[in-house]
Amino acid sequence: MKIFFRLMLVSLVLVGSNIATYGQGEAAVPFLLLAPDSRAGGVGESGTGLADNGAAIFWNPAGIAFLTGTEISITHSNWLPQFNLDLFYDYLTFRHYMEDLNGSVTASITYMNFGEFARTGPDSPEIIGTFRSFDAALTLGYATKLSQDWGLGFNFRLIHSRLSDQPTANEQGKGVATSVSFDVGAMWRPSELVLPLIDENIGNKFSIGVNLSNLGPKIYYIDRAQADPIPTNFRLGFAYKILDDEYNSLIYTLDFSKLLVSKSLQIKDGDTTSISDEWYQAIFTAWGDKPLSEELRDIVTSMGFEYWYGQPGDFLFALRAGYFYEDPSYGNRKFLTFGAGIRYDIYGFDFSYITTSVFKGGENHPLSDTLRFSVLIGWGGVPDKLRGLPRGV
Repeated sequence: MKIFFRLMLVSLVLVGSNIATYGQGEAAVPFLLLAPDSRAGGVGESGTGLADNGAAIFWNPAGIAFLTGTEISITHSNWLPQFNLDLFYDYLTFRHYMEDLNGSVTASITYMNFGEFARTGPDSPEIIGTFRSFDAALTLGYATKLSQDWGLGFNFRLIHSRLSDQPTANEQGKGVATSVSFDVGAMWRPSELVLPLIDENIGNKFSIGVNLSNLGPKIYYIDRAQADPIPTNFRLGFAYKILDDEYNSLIYTLDFSKLLVSKSLQIKDGDTTSISDEWYQAIFTAWGDKPLSEELRDIVTSMGFEYWYGQPGDFLFALRAGYFYEDPSYGNRKFLTFGAGIRYDIYGFDFSYITTSVFKGGENHPLSDTLRFSVLIGWGGVPDKLRGLPRGV
């Protein structure tokens, strides 16, 4: 039984990865693409332009360059509830500003549990043992301000995938793989920006972020000849504070993302094999290996609104809503998100909810009814220029 190959297929289903007509989105360890936190999960899984809490390690590490103080947060989600399986996702983050380094050091642990599996013999359905399967990643990073308006962030990541613990029958390899990757992000958050047509200063209300994540070598479970690319991803995000008064704040976020994995089919001696570019090639070739109209359809769009009521230092309450869209030919994930959050003193709590039931055929979609819960503690931060709230709180 090809146990760990079946588990690789399960892991692809987990995020609705782009197993499309064109096959470009096929990548290993797709758990690295999961939106990890409840706050961004509530605004349509968009956070690259805002990136003003610990989860910016995922969305855009450059956003942490504008943060001070310390924050610890953890997110938990029972994943794909429609499957009724023992699947869950945990995400732990830490960030700390260090004046001596003129920036913040960061860390996160990502863990995706696939549950327990039964191992059977090669010629018999008799169960001969069980094993647990999971994917995990440890990320370490640093973020600093290049100037008052520009931030830069870097991450290094160790990836470990354990789909099976030992070979079965005539299989080669144990179904265990390890690799590394890194991220680089930039953010522009102008303190002064005048729009010429309306002569309005939107400084401290607007930000743009770019993040190139999961840059690294292919990962393999058996041998290098059968290696698969990891999900290198490009994100461009915007955030704009529409409303800001003594008690009310409303922010709009918009993200565009594209998976930078380029694959092609090669036919030799009657056999068809799939060939994928190395990551340093794919970040260029993945933009031009199809007609422009198809390249544009391959871009995922997500957006949302976040409303806060209250004053910093007092009790704060947030409501969130968003929309996520992926073209039908490249995964066909479409869903609405909702969320809420509270902040009191140094403590915070957020949750988010995904629904696909408003779309045709979405009632039984694996992502429908997915909930995320996040708890955070943040202290020592200075007021947030964009939200008017303490950073990370």
